[in-house]
Amino acid sequence: MPKQIPVAIVTNRDGTHLDQWLPSLAAIDEVENVTLVDPSGASVDLARKALGKKLRAVHKDAADMYRRFQPALTVVSLEPRLCPAAIDAALDANCHVLSEKPGCVRAEDFSPLHKKAQARHKHLMMVMANRSHAPVQEARRLIRKGLLGRIYGVEIHIVADQTRLTQKAYRDTWQCSRARGGGGHLAWFGIMWLDMALYITDLRVEAVAGFHGVVGGQPIDVEDAAVLSLKFNRRCFGTMTSAYYLDRGVQSHIQIWGEHGWLKLATVEEQPLQYYTTRGVKEPRVQEFTYPRGGRGYTPFFRSAVRACAGLEDPPMNADECLALVRTVYGFYQASQSERVHRLD
Repeated sequence: MPKQIPVAIVTNRDGTHLDQWLPSLAAIDEVENVTLVDPSGASVDLARKALGKKLRAVHKDAADMYRRFQPALTVVSLEPRLCPAAIDAALDANCHVLSEKPGCVRAEDFSPLHKKAQARHKHLMMVMANRSHAPVQEARRLIRKGLLGRIYGVEIHIVADQTRLTQKAYRDTWQCSRARGGGGHLAWFGIMWLDMALYITDLRVEAVAGFHGVVGGQPIDVEDAAVLSLKFNRRCFGTMTSAYYLDRGVQSHIQIWGEHGWLKLATVEEQPLQYYTTRGVKEPRVQEFTYPRGGRGYTPFFRSAVRACAGLEDPPMNADECLALVRTVYGFYQASQSERVHRLD
């Protein structure tokens, strides 16, 4: 029997991804049991169905739950406006935290959480499940092995459907409210691909500029399109398109160029990872890394997070990386609104 830990999940009527997160927790051997906090009660039936005997208890109040139950890990599934208080309460209860992204509506709200997590020696993570996907792991390995040499440039491209924005029910969600969600496509979708690029390359954003706005004409107060210019450490640059343009589906890719070659991956489409290197080969050619389809679920990332909280492995994401992400995203919004470059140092 593997070492097991108790887990809490804090959510409400507007919580996201529970239909995928709860089955993931149910499937992980290292999860001893799960306690649910949902004042609305909206997720109780789903939790009972997904977790079965692993569902330990249901509470309407997080403070009451922490008085009665000591989870090792708290999973936060709330709109970003409500995340900081929930994360803070979990850290005060001596819990590690795994939060929905972006975890705040202002970078200034996340910074003290970063400090508290470090002071208490607790993991503070965001759900960035793409990190655990096979082609992402392989791309990271290839770059760490030096097959591309020094990185020259990065292109990030994540485009989803504009159709959802024509539906009033979707426009009424927090994903379309700046006050509740912090931003639009970039804060909700694009942040995952930005994280993926930084994770693969181990680069750090030093400055960001660009533009964002509503190009599709829908009555929303968040962007449906964002275009970023990024200055990284190590003397290299990047661009990013994060937008709702399509009628349906998703188009995505990350391409990275270096002194010895390049690589390209499209994880949503589950295309083979392609790479080209001149290093250590007599006849350079485009090579492919193939992998089984259907491996983009949340379970591998959640398993790594749970195992880290049990002291069995390193966390799949750390507090420094979380803070860097939110500083970049909200720094971009400031830069775009002022039409100036936002420096992160």
